[in-house]
Amino acid sequence: MELTEAAARLEIQQQLANYATGVDEQDWELYRSVFTADADVDYSNSLPLRGTPEEIVAFFEPIFGAMRWTQHYITNVSCNFDGGECSVRAFFYNPCVLPGEEAISHHYGYYDHRFVQTDAGWKSAHMVETMLHREASKPAAAPDTADAV
Repeated sequence: MELTEAAARLEIQQQLANYATGVDEQDWELYRSVFTADADVDYSNSLPLRGTPEEIVAFFEPIFGAMRWTQHYITNVSCNFDGGECSVRAFFYNPCVLPGEEAISHHYGYYDHRFVQTDAGWKSAHMVETMLHREASKPAAAPDTADAV
């Protein structure tokens, strides 16, 4: 691996961390900074949602604003370079509490990105989220105190 490729991998991994942090902290400027302005961002595997970063943020802001918390873990990052582009697959685990829910929901899957080298560094020009599994934990049952003495 050449030094330039190693540096590019580190920059792309930082962009993936920026993606997760941007969503979890509702820092929509940070989220937008991961993508080219005209990027195609596709969540249609799990939501009726596909659009530019601006369109995604407009959809996400009220939803994530109503969530008690969310935490994205991004792992197993695979990069395949081809000139000024890089195909990336990164797996995610996202526990969260959805609006109106008390139980933790668990979401598992992966993101496929096409990163491109720009004057501002590596940016995602295309992202597809693939949800592999989703489940909700049951809230803890209240203790039965009827028989307590």
